[in-house]
Amino acid sequence: MVTIELKVVSEQRNGLLLALGEVLLANQFKLLRHRRANTDRNVVMVLVVQGPEARLLPLEEQLGTHWMVRSFEAAPYEPGVSTSPQTLAEVVASIDPAHADALPASSAPTAAPAAPAAQSAAPDPARVEVLLPQLARDYPRVFGLVLGFERSLEPAQRATTMRYIGTRVGAWVYKRDFALGAALDLSRSIRHVALPAMRQLLPTEPDGDALTTGGSPFCVVAGHSVTAQCHFLCGFLEGLLNESGRLPRVRVSETACRAGGAAGCRFVFDA
Repeated sequence: MVTIELKVVSEQRNGLLLALGEVLLANQFKLLRHRRANTDRNVVMVLVVQGPEARLLPLEEQLGTHWMVRSFEAAPYEPGVSTSPQTLAEVVASIDPAHADALPASSAPTAAPAAPAAQSAAPDPARVEVLLPQLARDYPRVFGLVLGFERSLEPAQRATTMRYIGTRVGAWVYKRDFALGAALDLSRSIRHVALPAMRQLLPTEPDGDALTTGGSPFCVVAGHSVTAQCHFLCGFLEGLLNESGRLPRVRVSETACRAGGAAGCRFVFDA
């Protein structure tokens, strides 16, 4: 058994602890305690966790590709040092110094989080883990499975779950097809990694430093949705670009979607 400390940075405040708890549980780790601090732009969470050493690398891989995690560090736990309020403030200041003075920090010893309620927006790791080998077997002809899975989800779970699945698939595709390539900046990564990988799935064209497709199968009710629907594709692109570890953390946003009446779905990249 190992006891480690995780420092997690996220832009997502709602459901973060629950989502991290699900990753811990899936890897047989338990949450011993946590501290949290907020800035205007980020959440910083320090977690002390304990579990089998053999599951440490899978845990770190899943945290590194999780759509809610912007960045994280893992280190051996040093009692009474890293989780002190002063050190937590220093961690926040190093990430967001402009907002380090007035940080409402909370601390609470806790057991592993309870299972999510039926309407929780967090992904269901057990169901996702069953799906992933089937997607790997059928890749790149995955949309039938993915769309069927999406329709089986509660509405509140669809965005987070589909983005999470896309992230896992994208990370797998990067390891399979692009891991031996040269180190590229973001613009060239979009051209030489994201674009060819997307073209394995559906017709896609470059649009400056964005990508556009008119063939997304997730836009089933064109003109009747005010929100973007291609959560799987956003996650897929994030998984592709973040898996290398060579770029600042990349976040993908869908700025136009055929479900809202646009001519095509447009994906932009921010690091």
